[in-house]
Amino acid sequence: MQILNYIVRLTQLPEVSVKNTLDLLNEDCTVPFISRYRKERTGNLDEVQIGDIVKFKEQFETLEKRKKAILKSLTEQGVLTEDLERKLVSTQDLTTLEDLYLPFKKSRKTKAEKARQLGLEPLAKIIMSQNANDIESVAYRYVKGEVISQDAALEGARHIIAEWINERTDIRNNIRYQLERFARISTKIVKAKENEESAQKFKDYFDWEEELSRIPSHRLLAILRAEKEGVVKLKISIDDDRALDKIEQRLIRSNNDCAEQIEIAAKDAYKRLLLPSLSNEALQIAKEKADEAAINVFAKNLKQLLLGSPLGEKRVLAIDPGFRTGCKVVCLDAQGQLLYNETIYPHPPKNDSIGAMKKISSLADAYNTEAIAIGNGTASRETEALIRKIRFKNDIQVFVVSEAGASIYSASKMAREEFPNYDVTVRGAVSIGRRLQDPLAELVKIDAKSIGVGQYQHDVDQVKLQKSLDSVVENCVNAVGVNLNTASKSLLSYVSGIGPKLAENVFNYRQEKGAFISRKDLKSVPRLGGKAFEQSAAFLRIKDAENPLDDSSVHPESYAIVSKMAKDMGKSVNALIGKPDTLKAINLKDYCTDTVGLPTLQDILKELEKPGLDIRAQAKVFAFNQNIKTITDLRPDQLLPGIVNNITNFGCFVDVGIKESGLIHVSNLSDSFVKDVNDHVHLHEQIIVKVLEVDLARKRVKLKLHKKM
Repeated sequence: MQILNYIVRLTQLPEVSVKNTLDLLNEDCTVPFISRYRKERTGNLDEVQIGDIVKFKEQFETLEKRKKAILKSLTEQGVLTEDLERKLVSTQDLTTLEDLYLPFKKSRKTKAEKARQLGLEPLAKIIMSQNANDIESVAYRYVKGEVISQDAALEGARHIIAEWINERTDIRNNIRYQLERFARISTKIVKAKENEESAQKFKDYFDWEEELSRIPSHRLLAILRAEKEGVVKLKISIDDDRALDKIEQRLIRSNNDCAEQIEIAAKDAYKRLLLPSLSNEALQIAKEKADEAAINVFAKNLKQLLLGSPLGEKRVLAIDPGFRTGCKVVCLDAQGQLLYNETIYPHPPKNDSIGAMKKISSLADAYNTEAIAIGNGTASRETEALIRKIRFKNDIQVFVVSEAGASIYSASKMAREEFPNYDVTVRGAVSIGRRLQDPLAELVKIDAKSIGVGQYQHDVDQVKLQKSLDSVVENCVNAVGVNLNTASKSLLSYVSGIGPKLAENVFNYRQEKGAFISRKDLKSVPRLGGKAFEQSAAFLRIKDAENPLDDSSVHPESYAIVSKMAKDMGKSVNALIGKPDTLKAINLKDYCTDTVGLPTLQDILKELEKPGLDIRAQAKVFAFNQNIKTITDLRPDQLLPGIVNNITNFGCFVDVGIKESGLIHVSNLSDSFVKDVNDHVHLHEQIIVKVLEVDLARKRVKLKLHKKM
């Protein structure tokens, strides 16, 4: 089985694990379901390993599809030999496949093709045989028609030879090797752009050079963006003399006129065909690696953001701050439903701070507010300072919440459906409040690329980026679990086995029939069949269900096992839940079967001990230094509280309460070597930073990690 060998070779995973995982994928099982509920079959592979199998499965299928297309083309051309077919079928990578196909590709009319039509291919073969000592005399025999001279005949023959050289796999691979080992990337400013303001962000790359193999992903993506915007010219280079010498060593085996013609053809092949094509290929490979690194950074950031600390089901007053247009205030119940909205004007030009404070205080009392969420955009610090002056009757926690992407949600079709009678400002404020209650449930409504935690996200392969981000969202949603009776359509659509259409059906069924009282009720949802139920049920939770297992991650297929455990101990299922001492007395080996082994049974016991446990940490209150409002308030050596708001391969950005985020370079994260920034900080982590340098002209702040909070 070719696909099995292919994936095992690339992943180094056990063959039986890969085979069983492929079988499950072919049965339309999802990655979250396989990793959580089919551990015995996969050999306990995690979601990352299963994700790799999915990736290489798709890669293999793409390769096979291309092979079929090439074999069909060669058959139609009547040039497919047994040897060529064997080579094509056994090829394991696209690059080699395309090299084998290169001589037979139907392309635009080339110089070599024109020379062939003029009857110069026999002359090219004579030159390549390197036996003729007076090649000009031989060339004279080909002077006829459009070939008006010996030089023209030789030039045409060289074009054919150059094409042959370009098509030789060994020569192409040698140039590839040199590009891989020794290529340098350099940039030069386009003179007309040098003084343009928009070009200054690329100033570091106006005259730049380094090894292509060592360039960091963020720098390559920045250079490529600069080239795309016409700011710089980019060049990939290697030692031309060494490259040509390697080519000639493979071609020239005489010291006559033919050798001289081959030498000229080799230079032409190298400059006109090989180097442009293969340097572009080398740059594309480097770009793919940079894309992968950037996408990995984005994926890690997104995962941390989605699994951010929820406040939970508490009543929230949310504020979307602003100056001229005022601050939009909404009151939400514990489930995030909108109860009331109003606009206050505490800041310039109206400056009604006293009226605003009275209004907030009365709303907090009227709606029994337990927490206040303030968006971190324009006028955020001023609004936070105002709120902290209010003496509330009850203890109310104040949080500053990221607004990233809130405006996109508020203008979306989804928001219009949810709040048809309210404008975008009210919807935006609601989103801010809900982000505090449950970041995951709210953020899944927004295109992940709009959340603002990526690195050059618009410059990377958009298909790969979207696929990676969708996978992250799916894994996060299923890792946490979803409340079946409160989840939005967006949240439901990411549940294993559901998808957008079934999510709408589940949502509509709930609207028509009322709350689900049992997981079994899912089977009554239109078009939700046995497979979808199998894949989704355990990730959907029902609070206060008649069967307590419906509010756990125990799969319905395992309910009978739990019932047997309870029966054997002379207890009810309820009597097992949350009782560690009772659960420890269960001998799991007594419940092993051909399909259920210890990994599944251990998961069941862990869940029974703490059913429905949220894997996310609790939200913590945070306050910026109230004396720091703008970049001009910063001084070297200041110690300030901050929140990590973006992570890259070269460090992390930190919000210290001003418009500009400060950068902690990797060299300032730790006194020891930093292999991965995520090992030292995570998104939205609260830390203390030390100010190292403030560049007012470029509005840049350099920071050092002082300590964790």
